[in-house]
Amino acid sequence: MSREQRLASVFVELADTLVADFDVIDFLHTLTERSVELLQADAAGLILVDPHGQLHVLASTTDQARVLELFELQASEGPCLDCYTTGQPVVNIDLAEVKARWPHFQTATTAAGFRSVHALPLRLRGQVIGAMNLFCRTRSNLSDDDLAVGQALSDVATIGLLQERTVRHSEVIAEQLQAALNSRILIEQAKGVLAERTGIGVDAAFAVLRAYARSSGRQLGAVAAAVIDGSLDAAMSQSLGHSE
Repeated sequence: MSREQRLASVFVELADTLVADFDVIDFLHTLTERSVELLQADAAGLILVDPHGQLHVLASTTDQARVLELFELQASEGPCLDCYTTGQPVVNIDLAEVKARWPHFQTATTAAGFRSVHALPLRLRGQVIGAMNLFCRTRSNLSDDDLAVGQALSDVATIGLLQERTVRHSEVIAEQLQAALNSRILIEQAKGVLAERTGIGVDAAFAVLRAYARSSGRQLGAVAAAVIDGSLDAAMSQSLGHSE
Protein backbone atom coordinates (compact mmCIF):
# COMPACT_ATOMS: atom_id res chain seq x y z
CA MET A 1 0.00 0.00 0.00
CA SER A 2 1.40 3.40 -0.98
CA ARG A 3 1.66 6.24 1.54
CA GLU A 4 -1.13 8.07 -0.26
CA GLN A 5 -3.41 5.04 0.01
CA ARG A 6 -2.53 4.62 3.68
CA LEU A 7 -3.27 8.29 4.34
CA ALA A 8 -6.67 7.99 2.69
CA SER A 9 -7.46 4.94 4.82
CA VAL A 10 -6.40 6.71 8.03
CA PHE A 11 -8.44 9.82 7.26
CA VAL A 12 -11.53 7.67 6.80
CA GLU A 13 -10.77 5.87 10.05
CA LEU A 14 -10.44 9.15 11.98
CA ALA A 15 -13.57 10.63 10.45
CA ASP A 16 -15.77 7.71 11.56
CA THR A 17 -17.02 9.01 14.93
CA LEU A 18 -20.79 8.98 14.41
CA VAL A 19 -21.39 5.52 15.81
CA ALA A 20 -23.56 4.52 18.75
CA ASP A 21 -20.70 3.01 20.76
CA PHE A 22 -18.10 5.73 20.03
CA ASP A 23 -15.15 5.33 22.42
CA VAL A 24 -13.21 8.58 22.95
CA ILE A 25 -10.20 6.88 24.54
CA ASP A 26 -9.81 4.32 21.76
CA PHE A 27 -10.27 7.05 19.12
CA LEU A 28 -7.52 9.23 20.60
CA HIS A 29 -5.17 6.26 20.90
CA THR A 30 -5.79 5.57 17.21
CA LEU A 31 -4.80 9.16 16.40
CA THR A 32 -1.52 8.86 18.33
CA GLU A 33 -0.71 5.48 16.76
CA ARG A 34 -1.38 6.62 13.20
CA SER A 35 0.62 9.82 13.74
CA VAL A 36 3.63 7.83 14.97
CA GLU A 37 3.30 5.50 11.99
CA LEU A 38 2.96 8.17 9.30
CA LEU A 39 5.45 10.69 10.72
CA GLN A 40 8.11 8.15 11.70
CA ALA A 41 8.15 9.15 15.35
CA ASP A 42 8.90 6.73 18.18
CA ALA A 43 6.08 7.66 20.56
CA ALA A 44 3.24 10.11 21.00
CA GLY A 45 1.12 11.49 23.81
CA LEU A 46 -2.02 13.59 23.73
CA ILE A 47 -3.63 16.05 26.12
CA LEU A 48 -7.26 17.17 25.91
CA VAL A 49 -9.09 19.98 27.70
CA ASP A 50 -12.20 19.23 29.76
CA PRO A 51 -15.32 21.45 29.99
CA HIS A 52 -13.77 23.23 32.98
CA GLY A 53 -10.61 24.20 31.11
CA GLN A 54 -8.37 21.60 32.75
CA LEU A 55 -5.92 19.60 30.64
CA HIS A 56 -5.66 15.82 30.99
CA VAL A 57 -3.51 13.14 29.41
CA LEU A 58 -5.98 10.93 27.55
CA ALA A 59 -3.87 8.92 25.11
CA SER A 60 -0.32 7.77 24.45
CA THR A 61 1.39 5.09 22.41
CA THR A 62 3.64 4.03 25.29
CA ASP A 63 3.58 4.35 29.05
CA GLN A 64 6.83 6.31 28.83
CA ALA A 65 5.14 8.92 26.63
CA ARG A 66 2.22 9.09 29.08
CA VAL A 67 4.59 9.77 31.97
CA LEU A 68 6.29 12.56 30.02
CA GLU A 69 2.91 14.13 29.23
CA LEU A 70 1.97 13.99 32.91
CA PHE A 71 5.33 15.53 33.81
CA GLU A 72 4.68 18.33 31.34
CA LEU A 73 1.34 19.14 32.98
CA GLN A 74 2.78 18.95 36.48
CA ALA A 75 5.80 21.11 35.63
CA SER A 76 3.64 23.55 33.62
CA GLU A 77 6.17 23.67 30.82
CA GLY A 78 6.79 22.00 27.50
CA PRO A 79 6.03 22.21 23.78
CA CYS A 80 2.61 20.57 24.12
CA LEU A 81 1.43 23.25 26.56
CA ASP A 82 2.79 26.07 24.38
CA CYS A 83 1.15 24.45 21.37
CA TYR A 84 -2.21 24.26 23.17
CA THR A 85 -1.93 27.86 24.40
CA THR A 86 -1.05 29.37 21.03
CA GLY A 87 -2.94 26.96 18.79
CA GLN A 88 0.17 26.74 16.61
CA PRO A 89 2.52 23.80 15.89
CA VAL A 90 5.76 23.75 17.87
CA VAL A 91 8.20 21.83 15.67
CA ASN A 92 11.85 21.71 14.63
CA ILE A 93 13.05 23.59 17.71
CA ASP A 94 16.83 23.76 18.14
CA LEU A 95 18.03 21.73 21.14
CA ALA A 96 19.57 24.81 22.76
CA GLU A 97 16.24 26.61 22.51
CA VAL A 98 14.43 23.60 23.99
CA LYS A 99 16.72 23.71 27.03
CA ALA A 100 16.25 27.45 27.40
CA ARG A 101 12.44 27.37 27.07
CA TRP A 102 11.63 24.15 28.93
CA PRO A 103 14.64 23.11 31.07
CA HIS A 104 12.80 20.61 33.27
CA PHE A 105 10.97 19.05 30.34
CA GLN A 106 14.19 18.84 28.33
CA THR A 107 15.91 17.02 31.19
CA ALA A 108 13.03 14.53 31.47
CA THR A 109 12.84 13.79 27.74
CA THR A 110 16.61 13.39 27.44
CA ALA A 111 16.62 11.00 30.40
CA ALA A 112 13.91 9.00 28.62
CA GLY A 113 16.14 8.69 25.56
CA PHE A 114 14.38 11.15 23.25
CA ARG A 115 16.30 13.74 21.24
CA SER A 116 13.50 15.52 19.37
CA VAL A 117 9.97 16.53 20.30
CA HIS A 118 7.28 18.09 18.13
CA ALA A 119 3.81 19.30 19.14
CA LEU A 120 0.69 19.68 17.01
CA PRO A 121 -2.57 21.35 18.10
CA LEU A 122 -5.99 19.75 17.95
CA ARG A 123 -7.88 22.73 16.61
CA LEU A 124 -10.75 23.86 14.46
CA ARG A 125 -10.58 27.48 13.38
CA GLY A 126 -10.14 29.39 16.63
CA GLN A 127 -11.07 26.53 18.94
CA VAL A 128 -8.22 24.47 20.41
CA ILE A 129 -9.24 21.38 22.36
CA GLY A 130 -5.85 19.79 22.97
CA ALA A 131 -2.40 19.04 21.61
CA MET A 132 -0.26 16.05 20.70
CA ASN A 133 3.45 15.51 21.34
CA LEU A 134 5.58 13.41 18.99
CA PHE A 135 8.74 11.98 20.57
CA CYS A 136 11.75 10.90 18.48
CA ARG A 137 14.85 9.05 19.68
CA THR A 138 17.04 10.72 17.05
CA ARG A 139 17.35 14.36 16.09
CA SER A 140 14.67 14.83 13.47
CA ASN A 141 12.99 17.63 11.59
CA LEU A 142 9.50 17.54 10.18
CA SER A 143 9.43 18.54 6.53
CA ASP A 144 6.70 20.83 5.24
CA ASP A 145 4.94 17.74 3.87
CA ASP A 146 5.27 15.92 7.19
CA LEU A 147 3.89 18.93 9.05
CA ALA A 148 0.98 19.15 6.63
CA VAL A 149 0.18 15.46 7.13
CA GLY A 150 0.49 15.64 10.92
CA GLN A 151 -1.67 18.73 11.20
CA ALA A 152 -4.24 17.28 8.82
CA LEU A 153 -4.53 14.16 11.00
CA SER A 154 -5.01 16.32 14.09
CA ASP A 155 -7.51 18.56 12.32
CA VAL A 156 -9.58 15.64 11.05
CA ALA A 157 -9.61 14.08 14.51
CA THR A 158 -10.67 17.42 16.03
CA ILE A 159 -13.48 17.83 13.52
CA GLY A 160 -14.61 14.29 14.28
CA LEU A 161 -14.61 14.92 18.03
CA LEU A 162 -16.42 18.24 17.77
CA GLN A 163 -18.92 16.86 15.27
CA GLU A 164 -19.65 13.93 17.56
CA ARG A 165 -20.04 16.34 20.48
CA THR A 166 -22.34 18.62 18.50
CA VAL A 167 -24.67 15.74 17.75
CA ARG A 168 -25.06 15.31 21.48
CA HIS A 169 -26.18 18.10 23.82
CA SER A 170 -23.76 20.15 25.92
CA GLU A 171 -24.72 18.39 29.16
CA VAL A 172 -23.93 15.05 27.53
CA ILE A 173 -20.58 16.39 26.33
CA ALA A 174 -19.52 17.13 29.89
CA GLU A 175 -20.76 13.74 31.06
CA GLN A 176 -19.02 11.98 28.18
CA LEU A 177 -15.67 13.62 28.84
CA GLN A 178 -15.97 12.96 32.57
CA ALA A 179 -16.73 9.33 31.75
CA ALA A 180 -13.64 9.26 29.52
CA LEU A 181 -11.52 10.62 32.35
CA ASN A 182 -12.95 8.03 34.74
CA SER A 183 -12.26 5.32 32.16
CA ARG A 184 -8.69 6.56 31.80
CA ILE A 185 -8.14 6.04 35.53
CA LEU A 186 -9.63 2.53 35.38
CA ILE A 187 -7.53 1.69 32.33
CA GLU A 188 -4.30 2.75 34.06
CA GLN A 189 -5.22 0.62 37.08
CA ALA A 190 -6.14 -2.34 34.88
CA LYS A 191 -2.85 -2.11 32.98
CA GLY A 192 -0.98 -2.44 36.26
CA VAL A 193 -3.19 -5.26 37.50
CA LEU A 194 -2.87 -7.23 34.26
CA ALA A 195 0.87 -6.63 34.05
CA GLU A 196 1.33 -7.90 37.61
CA ARG A 197 -0.89 -10.95 37.12
CA THR A 198 0.69 -12.02 33.85
CA GLY A 199 4.26 -10.73 34.05
CA ILE A 200 4.01 -8.66 30.85
CA GLY A 201 4.88 -4.97 30.47
CA VAL A 202 2.30 -2.23 30.92
CA ASP A 203 2.35 -1.34 27.21
CA ALA A 204 1.70 -4.97 26.30
CA ALA A 205 -1.03 -5.10 28.95
CA PHE A 206 -2.79 -2.15 27.34
CA ALA A 207 -2.54 -3.80 23.92
CA VAL A 208 -4.27 -6.88 25.35
CA LEU A 209 -6.99 -4.77 26.99
CA ARG A 210 -7.65 -2.85 23.81
CA ALA A 211 -7.63 -5.92 21.58
CA TYR A 212 -10.10 -7.68 23.88
CA ALA A 213 -12.36 -4.60 24.01
CA ARG A 214 -12.45 -4.40 20.23
CA SER A 215 -12.98 -8.12 19.66
CA SER A 216 -15.77 -8.30 22.25
CA GLY A 217 -17.42 -5.01 21.25
CA ARG A 218 -17.09 -3.62 24.76
CA GLN A 219 -15.91 -0.19 25.96
CA LEU A 220 -12.33 -0.03 27.20
CA GLY A 221 -13.48 1.29 30.56
CA ALA A 222 -15.85 -1.64 31.06
CA VAL A 223 -13.12 -4.14 30.18
CA ALA A 224 -10.71 -2.39 32.55
CA ALA A 225 -13.24 -2.57 35.40
CA ALA A 226 -13.77 -6.29 34.77
CA VAL A 227 -10.03 -6.92 34.84
CA ILE A 228 -9.69 -5.07 38.13
CA ASP A 229 -12.49 -7.05 39.80
CA GLY A 230 -11.11 -10.32 38.40
CA SER A 231 -14.12 -11.29 36.32
CA LEU A 232 -12.08 -11.35 33.09
CA ASP A 233 -9.12 -13.39 34.27
CA ALA A 234 -9.87 -16.39 32.04
CA ALA A 235 -10.67 -14.29 28.98
CA MET A 236 -7.49 -12.23 29.41
CA SER A 237 -5.42 -15.38 29.71
CA GLN A 238 -6.95 -16.67 26.49
CA SER A 239 -6.23 -13.35 24.75
CA LEU A 240 -2.61 -13.57 25.86
CA GLY A 241 -2.39 -17.09 24.54
CA HIS A 242 -3.66 -15.97 21.13
CA SER A 243 -1.20 -13.06 21.01
CA GLU A 244 1.84 -15.22 21.67
